[in-house]
Amino acid sequence: MEHNKSVLANGTRIISERVPHAKSVSLGVWVNAGSRDEHEKERGIFHLIEHMIFKGTRRRSAMQIAKDLDTIGGFSNAFTTKEQTCFHGRVLNKHLKFLTELFSDIFVDSLFAEEDLELEKSVVIQEISMMEDTHDEYIQILSDQSFWAGEPLGMPILGTRETVSTITRKQIFDYRSRFYSPERVVIAAAGKVDHDLLVKYFKPFFEPLQGRNDTPLKRFAASGTPTASFFPKELEQVHLCLGGRAASLSAKERFAEAVFNTILGGNMSSRLFQEIREKRGLAYSLYSYLSAYTDTGIVRIYVATDKTSVNRVLELIGSLIKGIQEGDLSSDDIGSAKDYLIGGILLAAESMNSRMMRLAKNEFVFERYVPQEELLAELNKVTGGEVVEASRRMFAAHNVSLTVLGPVDGDSIAVDPLEFT
Repeated sequence: MEHNKSVLANGTRIISERVPHAKSVSLGVWVNAGSRDEHEKERGIFHLIEHMIFKGTRRRSAMQIAKDLDTIGGFSNAFTTKEQTCFHGRVLNKHLKFLTELFSDIFVDSLFAEEDLELEKSVVIQEISMMEDTHDEYIQILSDQSFWAGEPLGMPILGTRETVSTITRKQIFDYRSRFYSPERVVIAAAGKVDHDLLVKYFKPFFEPLQGRNDTPLKRFAASGTPTASFFPKELEQVHLCLGGRAASLSAKERFAEAVFNTILGGNMSSRLFQEIREKRGLAYSLYSYLSAYTDTGIVRIYVATDKTSVNRVLELIGSLIKGIQEGDLSSDDIGSAKDYLIGGILLAAESMNSRMMRLAKNEFVFERYVPQEELLAELNKVTGGEVVEASRRMFAAHNVSLTVLGPVDGDSIAVDPLEFT
């Protein structure tokens, strides 16, 4: 594979990975700004900007943008995270030039018309309502708010009905000017792509851009607040999230934590799945996963169960974690988890979109291309002792946050989350 990086005069970075056998190209225009960078009264503004980008430019109406994307027969989308915003698409190589022109147009010259803004705010408020009705998603939003209590990292990416409804066109232009500055932009492409042509296509649009440099890139580190939060609601099931502190995107400990998470609840052979669902039938949906950021992270366990089973499920989770903390691990456990993680990395490499996203994320975190072999080598070096240490660190006493959504309250919970393990 061939990897290249160019930096335009204004700081915009263009990176690419050429995959000779590919027929398509995945392209992403990324901004190093997300919901944790928003001020309190403008929660949800980056997500709203993401929506508004597609609503028309001086050259194209919203309908024309949609038609142009459909005409080239590819895939396009956008998303906002806690730390980045991305506009991406995948097309056949012959359509790459057209896609670069289209993405450049919407990124550089969007109108953000007042009438479109009011309509799109209504759409986002509907999206918030839909999210709140999707209880397995909503509990994880609530879990973020509980674990990162009072911190920007805990605020919902979509914002709230109150904040979204009051965002103005002036605020949008202000945020775009401050945060969509060239030094925050990374353009990434993977697949059948010629790097020199990619730079040639984007340079006329992006190199003239100038941004205000009064907003520092540094973010304040989030500390996390172990707590128990209850959101009573008449539902058929109780939705639970247990959160513990995890390592950042660049920390060496992330490899041992990934192995631990896989053993605990990362797949169908994991201890949570086998013990709680397969052996006891106490839940249909349960899993654990890691969410990592530039400076910190969280490990989260999600379970949906009957209200009569809540305490039993919590006891079983605590017992399974404690077993690992006390060294109940075999070489087969470690080897199987590594094989699962390595398989996931290698399978993801077959997706041009995954390759493109990995390029961009590594640029934001490490400012370099990280070879796949380097990842696999670090993963293979993880020892059983490091996994045990990770489990003790992540679910230490007084370090666990419990969030509950459903027909229970605090008096119904017999397990003290601060003494969880």
